[in-house]
Amino acid sequence: MLGMEPWAFWLAFSVTGFAGFVKGALGFAMPMIMISAFSSFLTADQALALMILPTLTTNISQAFRQGPAAAWGSIKRYRLHIAMIILFIPISAQFVHVIPTAVMYALLGGPILAFALVQLAGRSLAIPIHHRARAEAGLGIIGGLYGGISGIWGPPLIVYLLSIKADKLETVRVQGVVFLIGAVILTGAHLQSGLLNAQTIPASLAMVLPASLGMWLGFRAQDRLDAAKFRRWTLVLLALTGLNLVRRALAI
Repeated sequence: MLGMEPWAFWLAFSVTGFAGFVKGALGFAMPMIMISAFSSFLTADQALALMILPTLTTNISQAFRQGPAAAWGSIKRYRLHIAMIILFIPISAQFVHVIPTAVMYALLGGPILAFALVQLAGRSLAIPIHHRARAEAGLGIIGGLYGGISGIWGPPLIVYLLSIKADKLETVRVQGVVFLIGAVILTGAHLQSGLLNAQTIPASLAMVLPASLGMWLGFRAQDRLDAAKFRRWTLVLLALTGLNLVRRALAI
């Protein structure tokens, strides 16, 4: 079935639906869930190929859920962070074979996990208004540097949004905008690399259905979450993201 055993296809279908639900509810972690699960029963190339098109389509839905004007407003408000990510991803990508990926996972996952746990414990780490531009640029640079080497640039943005106490809709929309930019780059790169080809594109397209359905259900859950619950569940998922990065660094 599309190059996979039937059981593997339906397992991937189910995992993608769940990942879409989490993304719809909280705005992130879809690739982390898919890659973590897929790697246990698919090859690395199959796992990445299956993830690409669902990630692209769900980020379009997330970024433009409130319309093009709202998405453009978010781009303008967070243009400094976005610019730093776009600038530093290609720079750091040149060092992908120089800096050990495990080291980068540990250096990113450790602080992310610590931040989430401190916030969950009730300690406020809000950024003062006069430091926001520097924090936005600094975390954008960090995201770009890590993104070029490890392919992960989202957590620093989430830390920034939580630190400035952005509201729920803004938090999810900005994540969608930033992740969409990365998803477009990723899709184009792997159309060129050959990872997305006549065999893998149909399989990746098939995963768009469960991802979209899961995201629609996730949006409904998100709409019912008040600000406090949304923030708490975001922190829980961020902590799990940090923990997963540390696990990957230690190759557990």
